[in-house]
Amino acid sequence: MRLVKLLANLGYGSRKEMQTAIRHGWVTDREGNRLKADARTAHEDILFDDEPLDPAQGVVLLLNKPLGYTCSTKDQGRLVYDLLPDRFRVRKPVLSTIGRLDKETSGALLFTDDGTFLHRVISPKSEVPKVYEVTLDRPLKGDEGILFASGEMMLESEVKPLKPADLEVLDDTHVRLTLHEGRYHQVRRMFAATGNHVTALIRSHIGGLGLTGLDEGEWRLLSDADKDAIFSAPAASGQ
Repeated sequence: MRLVKLLANLGYGSRKEMQTAIRHGWVTDREGNRLKADARTAHEDILFDDEPLDPAQGVVLLLNKPLGYTCSTKDQGRLVYDLLPDRFRVRKPVLSTIGRLDKETSGALLFTDDGTFLHRVISPKSEVPKVYEVTLDRPLKGDEGILFASGEMMLESEVKPLKPADLEVLDDTHVRLTLHEGRYHQVRRMFAATGNHVTALIRSHIGGLGLTGLDEGEWRLLSDADKDAIFSAPAASGQ
C-alpha cells in the first residue's frame, strides 16, 4: 500500500494532507531519514512526527470507560471516542466498540477494526464471560444466587431464559456477577426482577482480561497475549 494511502487509512489526515506531511519531512524511518510517497518501508519502522505508527488493520484496544460516556460516534454529549486520539474515529476500516456499556456503566470496553475478532468475542458460542462489580440499593434477599444460577430465569419481554450466571456476595449490597451472555441492560434487569435496584455498575473483566494499570478514561493497545486472555476464564478477584 502506498504510504499516502496507509497514513490516510490510519486516520492521520486526508490523502492531500498526508502528501503535505511527507513533503515537509514529518514522515521518517527509525533512523530519521525522510520517506517519500512511494517508500516501501516496513510499517513498524515508520514514524509520524517522531512517533511510531498506530497498528495496521487488526488493532484491538481496551478502554476503562468512565461514567457519563455513550458508546456511539454520533449521539449528543460525551462519547467514548472522545477519550481516544481523534484519528481513531476516522480509521479505515472503522474502529468499532465490541458490545456496549450504557452511559451509567463504567469499566472494560473493547474496540477493534477486525470484524472476525469482533464476532468471535460477541458470538454466543464463545460464551466469553463478563464480570461486573455491582452496588445495590438495598440488601440482598439471599436467594438471588440460586435464581441466577438456575438457567431458568426469565426477564420481562424475553422469550428465552437466561444462561446461568455466577453471583459472588461481597456484602449485603455489593456483589460480583459473572455473565456468559449479553442482553440489553441485563444486570440491571436481573436485579430489578428480584425487587432491587442497581446504583453502581462496573465491568471489571472481559474473559481473563482485566483493567489492571488503567485509570478511568485511559486506554491501551492489546498484545496477542491480551487477546488470548479474553477467551480464558476470568482472572481471580483483584487481578
